[in-house]
Amino acid sequence: MMEKNETPQNDANQPEVVSQENIKNIWEQFKEFVVGLLDIRLGAEPKTTIEGIKKDIPFKGHTAWILVFSIFIASIGLNTNSTAVVIGAMLISPLMGPILGIGLSVGINDIDTLKRSFVNFLVMVFLSILTAFIYFKFSPFQTASNEILGRVEPTFLDVLIAFFGGLAGIVAGSRKEKSNAIPGVAIATALMPPLCTAGFGLATGNLSYFFGAMYLFTINTIFIALSTFIIVKYLRFPMARYANAARRKKVNRIVITVALLVIIPSVFSFLSIMKRTFYERDANLYLAETIIFPGAEQIKHNIDFEKKELEVYMIGNNVPVTTIEAWQSKISEIKSLAGTKLKIRQGHDKTDELTSQLSSKVKEGVLQDLYAQNSKELSNKDAKILLLENELKRITEMYKKEKVPLLDLANEAKINYDGLEGLSFAKVIKTNLKKMEEVPVASVTWNKKIKKKVISDQSEKLRKWLQFKLKLDTLLIKQDYY
Repeated sequence: MMEKNETPQNDANQPEVVSQENIKNIWEQFKEFVVGLLDIRLGAEPKTTIEGIKKDIPFKGHTAWILVFSIFIASIGLNTNSTAVVIGAMLISPLMGPILGIGLSVGINDIDTLKRSFVNFLVMVFLSILTAFIYFKFSPFQTASNEILGRVEPTFLDVLIAFFGGLAGIVAGSRKEKSNAIPGVAIATALMPPLCTAGFGLATGNLSYFFGAMYLFTINTIFIALSTFIIVKYLRFPMARYANAARRKKVNRIVITVALLVIIPSVFSFLSIMKRTFYERDANLYLAETIIFPGAEQIKHNIDFEKKELEVYMIGNNVPVTTIEAWQSKISEIKSLAGTKLKIRQGHDKTDELTSQLSSKVKEGVLQDLYAQNSKELSNKDAKILLLENELKRITEMYKKEKVPLLDLANEAKINYDGLEGLSFAKVIKTNLKKMEEVPVASVTWNKKIKKKVISDQSEKLRKWLQFKLKLDTLLIKQDYY
């Protein structure tokens, strides 16, 4: 009886056991799928990757010339504000080799590769800046384009792009099947434009452009090398072998020192840029939401992260001191803007400081912004205006020299052509906005008693006669009746 009672009980529990096993199998399959999806160790070829990176480190012969030519192309693209040309230059440039070599050599403790990478990195930087300097020194266009201005100050996003771009580059480069990720990383991280901008800064004597561009290039370099180091360590690339333990320890100390020199500045740079980015973001948000007063309008503002100052230029109604004090007190409520001083410059203020600021700095800034945004359009319009002015000047001078003896012609024509009541002459200026032309026109008034056929014949004869008298190639007759 007990066995009979136990059998139904086991049957009742069996579905539950099967269900738990199914859930466990599904979970194991899901984990296996995720591992297979995200595990970058699968398909990695450390030995081939090391050989490939080492091969791309040297800058000599054709590689050096490719770098020089690509720098020239990028400089022209920056000079003409052409993004497409800059991208094309970055596609052919060999800038990534030494940077990946630095990250690789630190990761595998290879002191010889590290030395080669640093030497070639310095050669690359020198050649690039020298080439850009030569181009911009002799270029007739010395104005900083939007493409150049965008490379003089790194942002938080530049750091992220360099880091994740470096990760993508080394992960793709570690595969057996190579992809086009390396050229893509060169474009995304924009290593070349900052070097060209640094050359522009030296050529034009603007050291702020030079140092700003070099800071951006340094940030990109550090984070690409750092991401390469991280992936090399994660994929457990084989370490470099040395003849004895003493040599290995010495190399280890040097590599650790270099690694710290790379990692520590990158951390500080990341934190500094992130802090600056958040400050500028919150400052712009504060200015847009808080600095509002009926009848007054912001025309320009300056955000100075270093001095912790917000300078706002306003026109329109006078903003009371109490309102400005309320705006200042609200800054303290924003953590990232703590300690920031608000300066309001108003158009009604006649102080020497505001007068000089408003008349020069603000107006100049507004005009520069307008010019930067519409330089091409303004250039085209200026060319058209100059063309029209020159043509008008030429025609005016021609009219001064050429005086048509209209009265004599009219009296003579009156004798020769019956029914002629009046005659006038003018040169009509016509244009299709591409070119201009002069059309001589004679307006003739006939007596309405004359038959139309007679007038038609007379008009043709008069046209030929006037054309001969005035020595014209063409002449139009406009008829009227009196």
